[in-house]
Amino acid sequence: MNSAWVDPVLQTVSRTAPVVIAGPTASGRSALALAIARRDGRTIVNADALQVYARWRILTARPSPQDEAEADHQLYGHVGRETPYSVGHWLREVGSILQQGKPVVIVGGTGLYLSALTEGLVDMPATPAAVRERADHRRKNEGIDALLQELDFATSQKIDKANPARVQRAWEVLHATGRGLADWHRDTGPALLPLQDTHALALRPAVNGLNARIDLRFDDMMASGALAEVAAELPHWSADQPSAKAIGAPELISHLRGEMSLDAAISAAKLTSRQYAKRQRTWLRSRMGGWSSIIFD
Repeated sequence: MNSAWVDPVLQTVSRTAPVVIAGPTASGRSALALAIARRDGRTIVNADALQVYARWRILTARPSPQDEAEADHQLYGHVGRETPYSVGHWLREVGSILQQGKPVVIVGGTGLYLSALTEGLVDMPATPAAVRERADHRRKNEGIDALLQELDFATSQKIDKANPARVQRAWEVLHATGRGLADWHRDTGPALLPLQDTHALALRPAVNGLNARIDLRFDDMMASGALAEVAAELPHWSADQPSAKAIGAPELISHLRGEMSLDAAISAAKLTSRQYAKRQRTWLRSRMGGWSSIIFD
């Protein structure tokens, strides 16, 4: 990947403030984070909801062992396949790291994590298992539009309708608490790391170049053993597990089960990754207007 843009950006990044980097998948955010960490002796803290899972080093493009040897990395690959892991769990772990007083660069593509970090998170109760099961059943059998139609007006106007997980979460909150997600958000607590106290960077690569890098990176993943990584998970696979959301995993599982050819699985995984990047770019535009934009090819 062409990372010629990293060095010029590095010259502008604060040496003292906590650095927070957001960007779509394959945008080069990890390369920038590592350059900053090397320069300043910072700890790199993961803010990607998929890279927390232990089984997916290759498929989620976690930092390599060589990268990990160059800088302290935290919150990567430390969660089991069946373990629920929410933004609340992540914030608590980040809070513990910040309390240690070490300089940090927090990097990832999960907009909800980064917005909660810099804007605050509402303290809403956990969703009961029965409500979650009902939502799972309806989403599977009726589709996400059925859940979307039942949301309260305020939430339906704000939510990312192209993100099924967000829509389902909003439906669960409404039915578990009797209050819409938008109403809960009005009770947002203080930010763990307020935006004005950080040097916050939003990476905005050109779409065509990003899509090409996404495709090339998936080819590299396959060459590096992604299929074997997924095959090792096949005996434990359940689409309902939190870790099953790793992009490329469902497609390669389908291939291993004989449901599609390898070429078809790879093509489907690349498409899913490009669609995911599009949702990330939408979040950057809608929720991170106050961040410093880094625009490059």
